[in-house]
Amino acid sequence: MAETNPPSEKEQNNETPTNKKPGKKPLIILGIVVVVMLIIALVWWFLTRNEETTDDAFTDGNAVTIAPKTAGYVTELKVSDNQRVKKGDLLVVIDPRDNTAQRDQAKAQLGLTVAQLHQAQAQLALSKVQYPAQRDEARAQVLKAQADLANAEASYRRQRGVDPRATTQQNIDSANAQLRSAQAGLASAKAQLEVADQVQLQIRQQETNVEARERQVDQAKAQLETADLNLSYTEVRAPFDGFVTKRNVQNGTLVQAGTALFSLVSTDVWITANFKESQLERMTPGNKVSVSVDAWPDIELEGHVDSIQQGSGAKFSAFPAENATGNYVKIVQRVPVKIVIDKGLDANHPLPLGLSVEPKVTVE
Repeated sequence: MAETNPPSEKEQNNETPTNKKPGKKPLIILGIVVVVMLIIALVWWFLTRNEETTDDAFTDGNAVTIAPKTAGYVTELKVSDNQRVKKGDLLVVIDPRDNTAQRDQAKAQLGLTVAQLHQAQAQLALSKVQYPAQRDEARAQVLKAQADLANAEASYRRQRGVDPRATTQQNIDSANAQLRSAQAGLASAKAQLEVADQVQLQIRQQETNVEARERQVDQAKAQLETADLNLSYTEVRAPFDGFVTKRNVQNGTLVQAGTALFSLVSTDVWITANFKESQLERMTPGNKVSVSVDAWPDIELEGHVDSIQQGSGAKFSAFPAENATGNYVKIVQRVPVKIVIDKGLDANHPLPLGLSVEPKVTVE
């Protein structure tokens, strides 16, 4: 077997690969990228250092439940789903026949009480003439009774003073009876005079009767106003401008007082943004706000901070947290901020309630 000669030292040197050092170009590129990123971060910080934003924000507004104050069948339905209405527009008509009958009854009762008042007033006017006349008549009757008594006494004395043979027992008894009758007549006339003498009390009695009739008229007027008010409740009208939503009533539906017919959403819309408590340091009412709407990205709204709620959302929840018990874990709280929209709203694109928006508040 032939022996192989080992390679020479020169050949070994020729076979060893050459190790080249990396150039400075990658480091320069990396440095440029870092510098550009720092510049971008610095510019972004400079532009947004006075801005506070949150994605926990929604459109909000006034929404009321429309319900009747009287019961009955719906005879007319004047609105449809999502229809825009103005304040005072007629929305629903409830069968008014029962309320109309009550109104007519109250009107008749008012007429009756007014007639009774007029009668009492006429009686009062008559009493101011009648009672003084009755008093004068009673005084005259007393004078007549006194004269009759004096005549009876004189006749009695004559019958008792003459010779018994010149008169009869019948004449004496008749004179005695006339005397007693005259005495009784005088007592009766005096008693009638005591009653007739109370002219002011009798007139006051008639005045109180007039006052009672006046109160009855007032009561009848109040009942008529109540009947008119109940009749007006059969027409349900819009309390403000807005949109009809969640309608659940049809023609012929029997509704009760307080039954929810539909909701009315106001056209006055604002933003409720729940900012973190750490974002409120420099936020004050009046700060300018730009708002983007997720539903319409092309619409840019402008507004201002109206107010900041005096309490976090958790504080007014149904079951607020009791931090005094158990282990405590600090959680960043959110505080609702009301943002009023100044411009940017389009009549063709009204903002429904509950839409997601993203406000940017420019703080000082």
